[in-house]
Amino acid sequence: VQRPCGRPVPEVWDERQTVSGEYFRYKGILFPVGLYSPESISQAENTSNVHDDDIFIITYPKSGTTWMIEILSLILKNGDPSWIRSVPIWERAPWCETIISAFTLQDQTSPRLLSSHLPIQLFPKAFFSTKAKVIYLSRNPRDVVVSFYHYSKIARQLKDPGTPDQFLENFLKGEGEPWWFKQTEGWRVRKRGDLEEQGSPDLQGSVQCICEFLGRPLDEEALSSVVAHSTFGAMKANSMSNYTLLPTSLLDHRQGAFLRKGVCGDWKNHFTVAQSEAFDRVYREQMRGVQAFPWDEAPEESSPDPEPQPKPETEPQPEPEPDPSPVQASDPAHP
Repeated sequence: VQRPCGRPVPEVWDERQTVSGEYFRYKGILFPVGLYSPESISQAENTSNVHDDDIFIITYPKSGTTWMIEILSLILKNGDPSWIRSVPIWERAPWCETIISAFTLQDQTSPRLLSSHLPIQLFPKAFFSTKAKVIYLSRNPRDVVVSFYHYSKIARQLKDPGTPDQFLENFLKGEGEPWWFKQTEGWRVRKRGDLEEQGSPDLQGSVQCICEFLGRPLDEEALSSVVAHSTFGAMKANSMSNYTLLPTSLLDHRQGAFLRKGVCGDWKNHFTVAQSEAFDRVYREQMRGVQAFPWDEAPEESSPDPEPQPKPETEPQPEPEPDPSPVQASDPAHP
């Protein structure tokens, strides 16, 4: 794969490894073979290579990572889109815990943007004694389920998602990835501060809050440029951000696009009433005592229509990194 400038896109995995949908456990948590290894997780957990000006983007999978990387890439360049148009997104904000780790890369400019899906108990210990910043993104887990289901159909490192019923059951049990409830609770409890959490998309308001948190104010023209170039449509059209540069051995683009819809609330078009009720039972039990999220509506407001549309879409398309609810934390959650 070549960039427009002709330079090869850097590898994001070790070619000696294969991605086959198999998993290994590290301290009780499942990780996909190929992109990760026990050694790479341990290296991230125990590295001392954390700088005071580092900016970490922490998410559960399919919760807005691409969106936040795009926003931050633009903020750091004062709204100039040249960087996001010329450098692949995984190079702009490399992953901490992958085999090709952000902590092993040389010649990174400051401040570094670093991405991670790690739960808080596996996050680099060195972070907690630095002034580095973390932005943790949370998304309605019902939408995460739908997004992750479609993504699992094209991501070669993940096991086949099975039926929507099977996938939802595994999600609620925490099988296949770090458990959403425990990962989210860990970061939610640890946080020191919030952005104004957006229950509905307010891209400009989110960007302004992020700029304030980072201490990087933008003038009106730069702010407008950040907003314009970090919309879902703009990201979907940008080959440096939509993951079409990745080979089929990692993402099977024939089965659909990585950026699928970019909307909130799509779960209501997929969940049956029974599935919604089962989800709500587990959610209430697991999140008891945790500070409420913007999507925590009254039960009658969060249920889907009695006769929802079929659960999976007929076209097996994958998922976007959507309009989540950004949460800023001075303390910092695993692709």
